[in-house]
Amino acid sequence: MRGLVFSIILCFAAHLNCGASAAEVETCSGIVKMRDRNDEISIADFGGVGDGETMNTAAFREAVYRIEHLRRRGGTLLYVPPGVYLTGSFNLTSHMTLYLASGAVIKATQDTTNWPLIDPLPSYGRGRELPGGRYMSFIHGDGLRDVIITGENGTIDGQGDIWWNMWRQRTLQFTRPNLIEFMSSQNIIISNVVFKNSPFWNIHPVYCRNVVIHHVTILAPPDSPNTDGIDPDSSSNVCIEDSYISTGDDLVAVKSGWDEYGIAYNRPSTDITIRRITGSSPFSGIAVGSETSGGIENILAEHINLSNMGVGIHLKTNIGRGGFIKNITVSDVYMENVRKGIKIAGDVGDHPDDKYDLNALPVMKDVAIRNVWGKKVLEAGLIRGLKDSPFSGVCLTNISLAVVVGERTPPWQCSDVSGGAMDVSPLPCAELSSTSQSGACSVPS
Repeated sequence: MRGLVFSIILCFAAHLNCGASAAEVETCSGIVKMRDRNDEISIADFGGVGDGETMNTAAFREAVYRIEHLRRRGGTLLYVPPGVYLTGSFNLTSHMTLYLASGAVIKATQDTTNWPLIDPLPSYGRGRELPGGRYMSFIHGDGLRDVIITGENGTIDGQGDIWWNMWRQRTLQFTRPNLIEFMSSQNIIISNVVFKNSPFWNIHPVYCRNVVIHHVTILAPPDSPNTDGIDPDSSSNVCIEDSYISTGDDLVAVKSGWDEYGIAYNRPSTDITIRRITGSSPFSGIAVGSETSGGIENILAEHINLSNMGVGIHLKTNIGRGGFIKNITVSDVYMENVRKGIKIAGDVGDHPDDKYDLNALPVMKDVAIRNVWGKKVLEAGLIRGLKDSPFSGVCLTNISLAVVVGERTPPWQCSDVSGGAMDVSPLPCAELSSTSQSGACSVPS
């Protein structure tokens, strides 16, 4: 019976036509094949108790150990029945499916005293928030292949408020844990699960390839600090589709390392598709950066529906980042009640230390933003390149943003940028001349 669920495609009525046939809906999710495991075990087989009070850390770790060492042909499915399973953090293993039944909740303990510590990411050089190591993600995977997290819209709850309060009170000793992190892994699927109240970033594939994240719901309060939804980081061939995200930080943010550490690690994020995402946040909807030091290219984001946002579309980097941001396409975006519609800036984000190179200037080129509609927008856009590394090939087409009347800020502010604009309202800044005259826009459609 559970295997049948793998064939179900959930439909988000807010942003997907439920009446359309599968053939009519463009998707990238086929880059990783969904597997129906023949071998199935239950967390209850290892003493798991879903009463919301019993600690199940040992049960999850023993179940994963069993999957890793028995090595069943085709892998093993770990079934989590309905109930609330309180647990500390645990690792996954290759060739496994973590399957949450309807009504199943895997809930993180709020006892942080024995939370495991791991090394900082080499492309960051230290923890993202504090020097030194970092707390391991709630559910973690390192060097894995063929892993699936799915189910019947069960929930993974990070109970992050205790971590958010430590951040506010400045009592953190190390960088907060992500909810889900895969490192140096491949052929990963995350689908049909609700993620809520992450201590830090929600889903973080880093140094990965062939990753599919679709039909997920990600929730956190708007004032929860740094609860990014999905952050593909120095990863390639990533598909993010058909999901709802409402958090306290960027909904989707593509990253690739931090200043001199990301430059030295030299692993870009490439070939990433972001499609049919709906959500809200006081920060950004679709973001690139600000950690971009390994380079970012070939990013497509389309059919995005945003409301109650800080910034709709945000490309962000800084002096010291180095690297490149190129071949970025964002299209078919609707936004409502947004502080700033489009922001592309080279002065965003902090630094890990004072060792970054002031001459390591990022290169931003070939950015196409088209078919964007918005209402109740306070400011249409800001595009601020770097004096010694101007942004080039920034092309705006068919953009209509209904700017709130009476705001004193000019609808567009631009500097150190070249490119083109056509059918843009309100009229863009002079730095972006008409594409019909300049031919400056060369990003392929």
